[in-house]
Amino acid sequence: MPSQNPVKLLLELADLANCNPFSPRRFEVEKAILGRQFVAEGMVSWNRRQSYQPGDRPNVITISKLAVETVSEIQKNQKITGEKLEPEIRQAYWDVVAYVLLYRYITPTSGQTFEDPKSQPTVDKIWREFHSDFQKMLDVGGAFSLSKNAAAHLFACLVQVHRAFWLIFDNILGDSRHIALLREKVWESVFSCDLTRYHDGLYTQLRELATLITGPSGTGKELVARAIGLSQYIPFNLESASFKPDENRFIPLNLSALSPTLIESELFGHHRGAFTGAVEDRVGWLETCSAQGAVFLDEIGELDPGMQVKLLRVLQERVYCRLGESKPRKFRGKIISATNRNLGKEIHEGRFREDFYFRICSDRIETPSLRSQLDDRPEDLSTMVLWITKRLAGESEGSKHQKRTEDLADETVTWINKNLRPDYPWSGNIRELEQCVSSFIVRRTYTPLSTAGGKSNSTTPEWVGPIIEGSVTADELLRRYCASVYARNGSYEETARILQIDRRTVKAKLTD
Repeated sequence: MPSQNPVKLLLELADLANCNPFSPRRFEVEKAILGRQFVAEGMVSWNRRQSYQPGDRPNVITISKLAVETVSEIQKNQKITGEKLEPEIRQAYWDVVAYVLLYRYITPTSGQTFEDPKSQPTVDKIWREFHSDFQKMLDVGGAFSLSKNAAAHLFACLVQVHRAFWLIFDNILGDSRHIALLREKVWESVFSCDLTRYHDGLYTQLRELATLITGPSGTGKELVARAIGLSQYIPFNLESASFKPDENRFIPLNLSALSPTLIESELFGHHRGAFTGAVEDRVGWLETCSAQGAVFLDEIGELDPGMQVKLLRVLQERVYCRLGESKPRKFRGKIISATNRNLGKEIHEGRFREDFYFRICSDRIETPSLRSQLDDRPEDLSTMVLWITKRLAGESEGSKHQKRTEDLADETVTWINKNLRPDYPWSGNIRELEQCVSSFIVRRTYTPLSTAGGKSNSTTPEWVGPIIEGSVTADELLRRYCASVYARNGSYEETARILQIDRRTVKAKLTD
């Protein structure tokens, strides 16, 4: 044990219990607790690249045992002395007890969400053991007591932590610093940066803060939205000893695919006769969404200014009316939106309301481009290609199928490295990589947009590739560079001035 002082160790363990699991700081706290027992694992944050599950990490196993020993030591000392715990120590004890229960009962269940009716026997068993053990661990010389309702709330919070961890762990892939930061931000979007404060009351308030996800097209903004939306707090029902399943916990809506009138009807619902074709009442998605759910408004930058005003009221007052009605209805869920547009520019040019912007971005997350991820960690290409290949080829049981899938992923990566430039921009991001893998599976090749007869959306000229590969002569390089600069200004004189060469040389290179 790194420290013989149980109170000091208790405070260190409480710090770990409240730490964002996807933050690099998590590893720093683990190292501070374990000292020489710490096992270096070479990870920026928990991610799918590792060969074992989170609960199997050697440092987690050691710390979990240490936490149990520390809780027992505190209990023993309290029974001997009979003294009440100081407020700081009492809170730390609470946090470490929760940590012990999380890793004892909930973490071993792997990726289960406990919301499917099929998982009810598991929930019943875990709750009985959890509650019994919980009461024993909190019996610390009368330091504080906990009601059954409070225990149920803690149980719900720990299950939420478990669910959120797996949604982030499974859906946000990569080991680059950009992706590690993204996982960290998504966790904070669900729980804030203070788990204790979340448990004490923020769990009912955070859903009222709208989240805006920005980033280039194809960078997985909906995956991030889904992880946040499905990670919301779900209360544990004491009477049925279960979590109530709800099919409407994540409702995605692509605004760019709908007209303003249809958007309003889809979101708010309508009363019969509200407009031509409204032959019956319709329940909108805002009404369908549960208090533990989220409505995802993709392409929010495309929203008509008139609808921005109507949604602003929902965000400000949490109320709305169906089309054709005056009865106010309460929106209980969370709003998550996404865009690849520069909303600052849209506001400046009068296409996006500033007051609406400030309401949709109480919490903001930015998804990184694929190119920036690979620049930081080129090895992530193999991880992503394998994940995409498994999804496309299916994950049938059997080592033979698994080996074939892995071989196919390796062949795809080899082809990419051989046929695309090292700095290939991946302008379509993850979506383009998925297209590349799909094309390779079908045809053993991939034709990028810039060479497929379409217009490239890359800012890198096509002729830069051969230069990087070292297959262009100095004379050809000058000719191509002259042509590129001339194409921008259309003047021999201006091109000569920029390149600081004679005008006749420019003309000669362009007319060869």
